[in-house]
Amino acid sequence: MFKILKKEELSPNVFSMDIDAPRVARKAQAGQFIVLRVDEKGERIPLTIANFDRRTGRINIVFQVIGASTMELAALNEGDAILDFVGPLGRPSEIQKFDGTVVVVGGGIGVAPTFPIARAMKEAGNKVIAIMGAKTKDILIMEKEMKEVTDEILVTTDDGSRGIKGFVTYAVQELVDRGEKIAQITAIGPVIMMKSVADATRGYGIHTVVSLNPIMVDGTGMCGGCRVTVGDETKFACVDGPEFDGHLVDFRGLMSRQRMYRDMEAEEKDHVCRIGLGGKK
Repeated sequence: MFKILKKEELSPNVFSMDIDAPRVARKAQAGQFIVLRVDEKGERIPLTIANFDRRTGRINIVFQVIGASTMELAALNEGDAILDFVGPLGRPSEIQKFDGTVVVVGGGIGVAPTFPIARAMKEAGNKVIAIMGAKTKDILIMEKEMKEVTDEILVTTDDGSRGIKGFVTYAVQELVDRGEKIAQITAIGPVIMMKSVADATRGYGIHTVVSLNPIMVDGTGMCGGCRVTVGDETKFACVDGPEFDGHLVDFRGLMSRQRMYRDMEAEEKDHVCRIGLGGKK
């Protein structure tokens, strides 16, 4: 059992948890993920590692309540335990010293997994700029933490309540327009956001990495749910990634498959078992 050491609600329906998992923390690297199960009847939930501390043995995860399984996870509190917590899984981010600026772009809760990447890139001697996007200022997360590991932060909000009004691509364009020499961009967030960033950087020839953790299901490559075409090859996000060259990812096919499960997820979230109620509401 893996004890929950700390729980915090970062914004409505977005939670941060510190998990006591020393063996995972000892091996974890930026860009990797874990798979957890709340209990014996729970489904597997893959989540990118938002932070790790080898000294204390803590792993931090950040998740949004979307379906039944994340609702169950969010119902747990400090002192409770999770049955399974497996990792680190996936290929780690390629960390190196670049000739130019490294930019990490996080959209929504995608900000969380950009944190260990930004930290590792900074430790490798890079100038690091973070772009953090949210719909409104009230749901912006981890700004304080990102300031500690980057040289500059650009915030964008859809409604203009904080920073640049508009999408994260507006901030990318601002960096290009001011002459920033960008060596690499890593974008993590909703699939449509990652596609938009890749589209925005393609014409400038800026190497763009995207993390496809949002499309994972079981995290082992067995289910095929995270199958994606990258260039001319079929890849599985969980075992071949989760990071890929954003300019080679077939986002159209990826988004089409995502839409197949949207109605089922909504139904599961709202489902109430009535077996013991005689069919009554």
